[in-house]
Formats: sequence, C-alpha cells, structure tokens
Amino acid sequence: MNLQSGTYYWPTTLPEAPAYPALKEDLECDVLIIGGGGSAAQCAYYLADKGVEVAVIEKGRIGSGSTSANTALIQYSGEKMFTDLIHTFGEEYITRHLQLLKDAIDEIEEASRKVEMDTEFTRRDTLYLASCKEDVERLEKEFEFLKQRGFQLDLLTEAEVEKKYPFSREVAIYSYGDGELNPFKFTHALFDYAAKKKVRIYEKTEMNGHHYDNREKRMIITTKNGNTIKASKVIFATGYEGTEQKKEKKVSFVSTYTVTTNIVKDFSDWYNQTLIWETARPYLYMRTTADNRIIIGGLDENTSSAEERDSKLMHKKDKLIEELKNMFPHLDVKPEYYLAGFYGGTIDGLPIIGKYDEYPDSYFVFGFGDNGTVYSQLLSKIIATEILEGGSPDIELYLQDRPLLRGK
Repeated sequence: MNLQSGTYYWPTTLPEAPAYPALKEDLECDVLIIGGGGSAAQCAYYLADKGVEVAVIEKGRIGSGSTSANTALIQYSGEKMFTDLIHTFGEEYITRHLQLLKDAIDEIEEASRKVEMDTEFTRRDTLYLASCKEDVERLEKEFEFLKQRGFQLDLLTEAEVEKKYPFSREVAIYSYGDGELNPFKFTHALFDYAAKKKVRIYEKTEMNGHHYDNREKRMIITTKNGNTIKASKVIFATGYEGTEQKKEKKVSFVSTYTVTTNIVKDFSDWYNQTLIWETARPYLYMRTTADNRIIIGGLDENTSSAEERDSKLMHKKDKLIEELKNMFPHLDVKPEYYLAGFYGGTIDGLPIIGKYDEYPDSYFVFGFGDNGTVYSQLLSKIIATEILEGGSPDIELYLQDRPLLRGK
C-alpha cells in the first residue's frame, strides 16, 4: 500500500534511531504483535513485563510507515462532534467513550514519563473554530454537551478570539489539557521500554502467511525469511495496511496533505501555541513542534489513488502555506518538509477493534481518525486487558459489529 510520499520531518529528529535484528529462527510466544508503528508500540508497552511472552515483527524499520507522517495532535475531540455521535450511539455510550479518550491522553502522558527517551510530549490547549455562521450553533451545542460532562473548556466570543489571535471567528471552543508529541520518538521510546522488559522485537521480518492450528489452539505465522512463529494470541497493529489483510467495511480513505515549516522565532501572536482546527470539512489544523516549527495540514481530497494524490502535492503545499499566512500574517514561514498521504477514518466516527472468525484469537487495531494516537492508546489498553485478564468491560464499545447497538 502506497501510504504517503514527500519529505519527512519526524525521522530527522531521531537520526540514530534504535535498530532491531531480523528474525532468523522459529519462535513461540504468548502474544505476537505484527507491525512496527505507533499502535504496535502501544500494544507492546501495555503487555511488557506482565508475565506473558511477547514478540513483535515489522516488515521494514520501526516507525517507517504512517508513524513518520503522523501529525500527533493529542485531542479527545474528533472529526465528528460528540453531539452528532449521540444520534448514532446514544448519550450513555458516547459519554463513556469520552471518558476513555480523556483517560487515554493521561495514559500517553504517563507513558511518556515512564520511558527513557524524550517523546516531546507537552500539554497544549486547543482552539476549535467555527468556520462559518452555519456552524456557530453546532459548536455552541458541542460546548454545552462537553461542559455538562465536566470537561474544562471555554466558549470564546469573536472579540475574545481577536484578543488572543491575529484572526477572527464568530465563536470558538477553547479546550484545556490536550497535548502534542513527536510520534516517531514516542513509538521508538515505547519499543525501547518494551525491549528492556524482554519483549522480542524484529525488524525486516515480514509475515508471509498464517493459519490456525486447531489442535494446538494457536496461530501459525510464516515469514518471508522462512521462519515460523507460533502464538496463542496475535495483534495485527499494522495501521492502514491492516485493511489489506482484512477488509473492514466501516473504514474509508481520503488523501490528505501536510507541511512542516522552518523554525519560527516569534510565537507572540499565537496564544499559548494552542492546537488549532476548525469545523469546515475538509478542515485545516495546525500545531507547533518542540523545535518551534509549525505543522499545518488538511485540504483533504476524496481520492484513494496514490498517483492522483501525489500529483496535487506541490499545489497543496503552497495552499497550506498561504492559509497559514492568512491566519498569522506576521510569521515568516516557508515549507521545509511536505507530504501527501492517505488518511483513514471510520464511517460512524468510532475506532475499531476487529475480531473476525477467520482470524481466531486475533485482534486488529484500527485506531483510525484524526486523533488516531489517542484512539490507538485506548484500543491497545483494552486489548491488553482482555489478553491479560480474560476480558475488558469496554471492548464491546469498539468491536467492528458494534454489538451494543443491536436491538436499539
């Protein structure tokens, strides 16, 4: 799957990233994690040092897939407003989902403190802008819903937005306690943590085939290196490429674009260096980095053709810089890194834990959406809990067939 193309910023921040050997022998384990990106690292983190034998295989290098293109805005809000999600799932369902998202952000912060490598995790507030008059009422209803559930946020008037920023919108939600991080360093830090807890990690080890042994009650994975892995449980945490292994009808893809700028010296007119995004669809979003660059992204296109996606990269790069300068005219910015990539979401707005009859004792992590790092943290913890404790009270919220909606 041609996930993305362009130039990559995140890997430059860790030029001597940890490396792991290729698998050169058969092995057996309690849990096999397939994948070497963020969601695989989060699964390894939760399973490390828990009394189970865990192995990880990655077909390339750790963090070389979508992790290198992840913009890593750590937020609980997503593309679909919670007030819209209620129409599909109900108020109790979405209230629990909201709490789990908030908990996942805390878990990301805790993990960043536990690991030895610096993940550049920083708490950031978020500015969520009404892009047009038609969205004002919707944003106000979203604010009331979140406020009633104890979330810390303010509803800013046009004058209050103008006081804090060099641009104007009629209304905006200002949320406290979101965050940002370096997804490449975060992934490597979690794997480094897991490796030091005896999780076996193998790079350049690609799965070639699989079957379930009914007699042994284990999945048998073969690799292109010619080795066999026997595992009691398997977690497919291969990101968007997981949909090639198992087609999931609730997943859809569009093309998206990001630019990372030069280092900016003065953020005095960017209040608290907040995360910024908007209600428009497709929307723009932006954040700053630990070394004071700006990442701006969006301008999505409804195409799943890599060739068509990539043909628009240079135009989208220029357009994103233009949009950034429209909002912050005093910033001296230019594009230093720019990417075109596929972006996966789900049609109903919730991430997915896939459990399928043709993959016994296996889980698929589909933490797709605009806050995918948070989704994957949440799903990874649920899967680890089910493996370690025999069940999780929250797994049915995210199973692909949405069992809690049956009979509604």
